[in-house]
Amino acid sequence: MCSKFAAISLMIAAGFLVCSQFVRAMPAYTIDEAVALARERNPDILIAQKKVTAARGGFIEARSGYLPSLSSSGLYDKRQTQSETNLRQEDYNAIVKLEQNIYTGGAVASQVAIAQRNIAKANYDLQETISRVTMDVRIAFNELLLNRAKVRVHEDSVGVFEQELKGEQDNFNAGIVGKLNVQRAEIALANERPELFTAQTDLKNSYLRLAELFGTDISPGRQAPPFEISGQLQYRPNHPDLNECLARADANRGIIKSREQDIAIEDRQYVLDRSATRPHVRAFSGYEIYSERDPDVGPEFNYGGVVGINATWNIFDGHATKGRMQATRARRDAAVQALAAARRSVASEVRSAFFDLQQADRVLESETKNVQTADEALDMARGNFAAGLGTQLDVLQAAVDVTRTRTTRLTAIYLHNVALARLSHACTSSAEALNFGSDFKDVNARDRNAAHAADVAKPPQKMSQR
Repeated sequence: MCSKFAAISLMIAAGFLVCSQFVRAMPAYTIDEAVALARERNPDILIAQKKVTAARGGFIEARSGYLPSLSSSGLYDKRQTQSETNLRQEDYNAIVKLEQNIYTGGAVASQVAIAQRNIAKANYDLQETISRVTMDVRIAFNELLLNRAKVRVHEDSVGVFEQELKGEQDNFNAGIVGKLNVQRAEIALANERPELFTAQTDLKNSYLRLAELFGTDISPGRQAPPFEISGQLQYRPNHPDLNECLARADANRGIIKSREQDIAIEDRQYVLDRSATRPHVRAFSGYEIYSERDPDVGPEFNYGGVVGINATWNIFDGHATKGRMQATRARRDAAVQALAAARRSVASEVRSAFFDLQQADRVLESETKNVQTADEALDMARGNFAAGLGTQLDVLQAAVDVTRTRTTRLTAIYLHNVALARLSHACTSSAEALNFGSDFKDVNARDRNAAHAADVAKPPQKMSQR
């Protein structure tokens, strides 16, 4: 008896261990946790971070022009034969030299300035990438919630049509209705099932999209997603101001600041190109060991310190510098045009997201009322049909209308959340900074009712009770 109890206890413990491992292997993320995970693992963000590191390396390289350089060089050669000469056959020298730039015509200062601008540009590009990935994650997360809610709505709708079909079959067997009623119920059920299959496929694709943003690899043979999400598709009323959004976007957007850095970089590049027309002066000092080949001059082995100034000045280089300066001016003009285009594009993004937000709110307000109306119409159609005052087609059409109004409302909530994510990205500001997501106590009664009606991820209660 004790051995059986021990075996059962061991099996239960093993079961708990397997369950705990499964739970650990299937994490569930909220939308904020999903954004944080993407910022940590997303490949685009990691690439942008490496570009920042590379830009910092370029600054270290450019700054070296201000610092002295220490170098060494040496030479040794021996001639095989020499005829009619007293010169020694061997020749050698070695030197350790310290050099320092004295005047470079602005080249070093320009290189350092360009490197600093490149760091700033890389940081703005990183900021833009993080903002874009955050937007993509929020959109993909809401899309997954939408598709999951649609699956539940269509599952419930299929259940309604199955019950309708069963009732008509029972009535047909009892001789109350004809075969046509059964066939109509079968057609309605057959038409609804593909909608369920489509919603299920869309849900799988949503998991794949979110996994891609997470930088998560999915094994070919895996059917279930490697993670789960928590939360429901919800609506939060808010009323951002268009002019404020446009001002924030113009002041904060990373792509605009990056284009401004492009102009500054070309300005410094022009100075760097022009420095080739000016003299470059370097001072040096060192210690040298060298040989004297002529015995009449002195001993073979010699050594001592050296000090001096090295100056170069390109008087004429075949107009190479002129061509570089012309190319730099053209790139600067193009950078100015790119900045103007970026400002127009960002303003267009803000306006488009703002208009989509307004449209989603109007559709949501309309469909929220429609859901209740459709539910009441279905109740009336069924009551009329039972009393002999209506037809089966009225019941089936009313059921279809219920499903359509609920999925339309789900889509409106999704589009509302997508527009908010796009607007937040376009302004490079958090939802709180733009007064998004206001609390329910701060909205009027109509908005409060609409917000509380946002729990739409559950199957429609009336339909599930039928």
